[in-house]
Amino acid sequence: MKRVRARLGAAPGLGLLTWLYILWSLAPVLIAARISFNSGRSRSVFQRPSWRWYWGDRSGSIWHDDTFRNAMFNTLELAGLCMLISVPLGVAMAIGLNRWRGRLSTGANGLMLVPIVTPEIVFGVALFLVFTQIFDIVPGGMWRQLIGHVTFTLSFVVIIIRSRLTAIGGQFEEAARDLGATRMQALRLVLLPQLGPAIFASLMVTFATSVDDFVISSFLSTGEGTETVPIKIYSGARTGATPAVNALATVMLVVTLLAVVLAAMAMKFARRHTPDDANASLTGISI
Repeated sequence: MKRVRARLGAAPGLGLLTWLYILWSLAPVLIAARISFNSGRSRSVFQRPSWRWYWGDRSGSIWHDDTFRNAMFNTLELAGLCMLISVPLGVAMAIGLNRWRGRLSTGANGLMLVPIVTPEIVFGVALFLVFTQIFDIVPGGMWRQLIGHVTFTLSFVVIIIRSRLTAIGGQFEEAARDLGATRMQALRLVLLPQLGPAIFASLMVTFATSVDDFVISSFLSTGEGTETVPIKIYSGARTGATPAVNALATVMLVVTLLAVVLAAMAMKFARRHTPDDANASLTGISI
């Protein structure tokens, strides 16, 4: 194994190939972002840099256009509500699955992966049929989109929290119980503080997934009033709109990247935050 690593490290061609791939994958994104700063209406050539399509143009910029602002508000509202519902529910489910013992527990753990491995187009069509044929009493638009996003992102939360629970182990809760703490005290004072970085990472992953979702939002949308940013970008790109569409995509790209970076930092902190640090939590338990 060491010989293989040494050979790979000594092969400059592999490093060059990696950088070429990174540049190739980033080139379309960078070009689209650069066009968003065009001073003119062209979406095919670079023009003089300007903030026109962000807030300079009073009729077509994303700051002054109601349709763009509504799409951004809908997206952020949907992602925020999705975080508030998916993460607490996912934490509770992860703790329950982690403590569940029996034959059915293996099947339940496997079923949690179904939303992740299922193609999103199939997932979106299934949700559309469920809401139109079975649960048609659920109001259309935002409510259906929210339920769809929560259903899709819940599995991500459970997987992140369960991986952290596996790393922590159960010895600290057992020690807290030996010191006289109740189950709820051990959960609140010992386990949840250790899950903090994983919970934060789950929040950011849920936010990024909800913000970027197009398929589920599109199938469950009821018109312009429930358009999200991905739907707006798709419709604008097909109709040959102004660089304001690029500006909208750039703004949401920055927001999503920020969420992903924060999630990565939280997971890195979680790996460094060893379970031994939980010993301090045991001293703060009120018996």
